[in-house]
Amino acid sequence: MKQKITFLTIIFLLTFNLFAQSNYVFLGSYNRDKSAEAIQVYQLDTLSGKLVKFASVKNVVNPSYLTVSPNGKFVYACTDTKTPNAGSISSFEFDPAAKSLTFLNSQRSGGENPVYVAVHKSGKWIANANYTEGSVSVFPILENGKIDSIAQNFQYMEGSTNKERQTRSHVHSSVFSPQFDYLFLPDLGADKIRCYAFDENQKKPLVETKNPFTKTDLEAGPRHFAFHPNQKFSYCIEEMAGQISVYQYENGVLNKIQRIAAHPDKIKEGFESSDIHISPDGKFLYATNRGRENNIAIFSIDENGLLKNIGYQSTLGKHPRIFAIDENGKFLIASNVLTGNVIVFRRDSKTGLLKKVGKEIKMENVSCVQIKKI
Repeated sequence: MKQKITFLTIIFLLTFNLFAQSNYVFLGSYNRDKSAEAIQVYQLDTLSGKLVKFASVKNVVNPSYLTVSPNGKFVYACTDTKTPNAGSISSFEFDPAAKSLTFLNSQRSGGENPVYVAVHKSGKWIANANYTEGSVSVFPILENGKIDSIAQNFQYMEGSTNKERQTRSHVHSSVFSPQFDYLFLPDLGADKIRCYAFDENQKKPLVETKNPFTKTDLEAGPRHFAFHPNQKFSYCIEEMAGQISVYQYENGVLNKIQRIAAHPDKIKEGFESSDIHISPDGKFLYATNRGRENNIAIFSIDENGLLKNIGYQSTLGKHPRIFAIDENGKFLIASNVLTGNVIVFRRDSKTGLLKKVGKEIKMENVSCVQIKKI
């Protein structure tokens, strides 16, 4: 009997290991050097928070922002970012079994300085935001993960009131709605959150709506955008004003219900607020502040969607551009561009507070971090 139990235990462990998923951390950078590892992949130890080097790719310039396909097989990156008269979107195949990340192809981004790319839940479309020329582009994705020719590109010209930073449109992100039936485009230059309906079955999926944009406060500089898991609320981080605007959301329409400072009250200027994410349980919101304060602002979220600040956590580096939260909400990982370091924080699910764990990773000019369970 004892031998039978031992045999069954071994079979169970082998089966568990065969189908067990791992959390992979994808890092992009402003590498500016094709000989450098432009994208690095790490495996996240979900007990200790330790990051272990897994794969990397070279011969790519400035992959400033990354996203991973729903099935985890492909990585899409904004490449040739901050490169004059250039800008591209590139695809890579990720093979955990072979520990490899392989370049597939790239397409011109449809505008200079691509800064954000999002993938549709079907895995058949990507949408990217081009900052300098203020535009959005949509591309079909082929079955092999390669990016097909551009399907649509919309460019915008109007700016807003700040004569130094808002002389024209600067689209800073492209975010799908929870049902993936709308695409939202925070436009830092125009103080607008633009919106299109998205019909995945059409060759040109972006469709104009009765509410093509939502105006933000003047000189707000809307940057990144996040939806609550309950799909009733959305949140926009405003880079220039250092504020977070809270919206009720329904069928592509945003109605503002709150605006709250992302920075401590003592900070009156020099705002460079950056990224924004919500914990999977919907109880806490996190936002990064660069500039004078290099920290993560932490907010509790009430049932009515309103925010209450509960503290700040230093990112232990300078210029935290992008951060990510794993699917289980256990870890938050921040990337600091100017100090070139990546910090793993364990997240307290009850208090929302963060505590550094593991050893920091060094990557020159690290600009983006994404986490995917595969």
